[in-house]
Amino acid sequence: MEQKVRVRITILALLGFILLVVYGFIWRINQPVIMSNEELRINGAVVLDTPRIFSDFELEDHRGQVFNKARLQGVWSIVFFGFTHCPDICPTTLATLNQTYSKLKDSEKQRLQVVMISLDPERDTLEKLAEYVPYFNSEFIGVTGNQHLIRRLTAELNIAYNRVPLNGDDYTVDHSTQLVLINPRGDYHGFFKAPHTEIMMRSTWRSIDATSGF
Repeated sequence: MEQKVRVRITILALLGFILLVVYGFIWRINQPVIMSNEELRINGAVVLDTPRIFSDFELEDHRGQVFNKARLQGVWSIVFFGFTHCPDICPTTLATLNQTYSKLKDSEKQRLQVVMISLDPERDTLEKLAEYVPYFNSEFIGVTGNQHLIRRLTAELNIAYNRVPLNGDDYTVDHSTQLVLINPRGDYHGFFKAPHTEIMMRSTWRSIDATSGF
């Protein structure tokens, strides 16, 4: 009888130990991998030595609400500058951002927003953005507005773009492909270089978030 009790105790102890090991393993794989600045660069993320303050602006999101610098405060923001008539780079980038965002934990999603600011406000109306941006993710924010304010904002965030004539009255927009990272203070914190992959985007953002002090 005593031997059976000892066997049961041993089995329970082993099961408890195994559960602790499994729990520890799951906990560790869910923790961000902390990268040095050099490792971040290798993985496509560049963090500025000193976050850069940029001017306020007033644009409009696809829900018809004012979108200004205050909307970039309190959470991290990944900002993509593109346009809805873009044939390849823009939809590919937004799809990658959806994959990146969708696989974050709920607590992480509360700390991050994804914003697409149009470089083609002439054609990208609120209605057009409301159809286009939520198609990739309903949480994403589409922004358009005064082209002069957008031009100033892109200049301050190192985004180059140019309108290129096509046949007749048609045109396209050549533009930079980096994704701008704005910190919760509303300052230009860094950027993600192309090509973008969801694994690298997620792991580098997690490292930056964990070490930033915000």
